[in-house]
This record gives sequence, structure tokens and C-alpha cells, in this order.
Amino acid sequence: MAESLIDLSRVGMTYQAVSGPVEALAGISLSVGAGEFVSLVGPSGCGKSTLLRIVAGLRPATEGTVTVEGRQVTRPIADIGMVFQAPVLLKWRTILDNILLPAELAGKEKRAYWARAQELLEMAGLHGFADKLPRELSGGMQQRASLCRALLLDPPLLLMDEPFGALDAMTRDDMALELLRIWGERDLAREQRKTVLFVTHSIGEAVFLSDRVVVMSPRPGRIAADLKIDLPRPRTVELRASEAFGQLNLEIFRTLTRRSSAGAVS
Repeated sequence: MAESLIDLSRVGMTYQAVSGPVEALAGISLSVGAGEFVSLVGPSGCGKSTLLRIVAGLRPATEGTVTVEGRQVTRPIADIGMVFQAPVLLKWRTILDNILLPAELAGKEKRAYWARAQELLEMAGLHGFADKLPRELSGGMQQRASLCRALLLDPPLLLMDEPFGALDAMTRDDMALELLRIWGERDLAREQRKTVLFVTHSIGEAVFLSDRVVVMSPRPGRIAADLKIDLPRPRTVELRASEAFGQLNLEIFRTLTRRSSAGAVS
């Protein structure tokens, strides 16, 4: 694996509910190499999104340590891009102004990032939509705009929390291919790509996108399996019909459901 960008050591998270303490995560140890695409899959409530927020510094772990680029995470880190399930675009701002928002929030001169924003729009297939409002774009186009916003400041790390979950199946498949293209699957060497930590409920999506798939157990979330996805890149639609793709999907499904090859729950 490439030199690690993210390191988690025995990370745990317990929060206080009205009924008492709830253990959301327990004993998570994980390294993600620079330029790697790693997906987290697991049942609802297993702590996938919580883990993403801990990596971002948006929520402190109650146990263990997290380091990003060799520095321990103790507060929100600026040098990341985050993409959520909903595009979260400001409805009164144009698409271009939405994409430029991170520069404004960072106290940077917006005009200095105008060319970068236009380049991202072109790359995401949104040329000609810079002056449109979010309501004038389809759901998939809005999500592409949110990805452009996350990439504006050229962060080395992308954290993505079910970014395609609200899209229809065909648009979701298109967005997966678009993400791999923007990630530089075809054009960039591993060390030049962004590091991506991607949360999804879709086994097929995780296998299609990732270098590794980390399977989490029911709450408290633990790592049940860490599987290398040894499939050729660039990924193609035809790959989904291959035996190797199907076998990886089946292995992850069995890990999630604890089903044996005979179909019985172990």
C-alpha cells in the first residue's frame, strides 16, 4: 500500500443519549494510503458516517487516535473536501458562486479561484451552467456541482458520505463513472490522485469504485473485513457482468449478513 494519509488507531465513539451511553464505534484501526479509494459499507446505524466525521475532525473520538498526513486530528481540518448525500447548494446563489464558496469561507480572494472553478465545471460536464441556479439543474448535475465545490481548493483528501444515495439508479451509475474520471483513474498515477474515503450502502457501488472495501459490523461498529478489490482499472460498465465482480459482491454480502455459501446464517 502507498504511504498512508489516514491512520486510525483503536478509535471508539460513545455518546450520551437520554436513555444512557450508546457505543457507536469500537476498536477501529485502519490505514488509508495516499491516492487510495476506500469504501466503507455496513448496516444502518453502524457508525460509518460518524467515522467519516471523526476523520474530518468534526466530531472527537472518545477513544483512540486519528492522524491525517501525519498530524493528529484534534479539531476540524481545513485541507479536505466533503461531499454529502444531498448537494447542499445555496439556492439563491449561482452554480459558479456555490463552487467558489470554500474560497470565501477560507478568507481567500474569490477571483483567484475563478479559473479553477471554470476548469472544474468543464471537467464535470457542467460547461454553460455556471450562471444557473440550483433549481435549474437535475439532481445528478447538482451533485456534480457539489463535487466541484469540494475540489475547488485542491484538497488531498475527499470524504464522501453516500453522495449518490438520493439519485435514481441510472444517474447513480453515471455519477460513479464521472467520479472515477474526475479522480483521475485513467490519467493520473496513484500518487497524484486524491485519497477518497467513501461511505455507501451499495455493495456493487463500493466494489465498482474502490481499491479496498472495509466492511463494518452492526453497532458498535467494528471492522468485520478489509477486502482488496483486485479488479482492473479503468473500471467499465462491462466489468459489472464479470464473474470476479460478482464474487466480490457475494463475499461482502456474506460478511454483512453472516451467511454461508449454503445460505444459512452462521
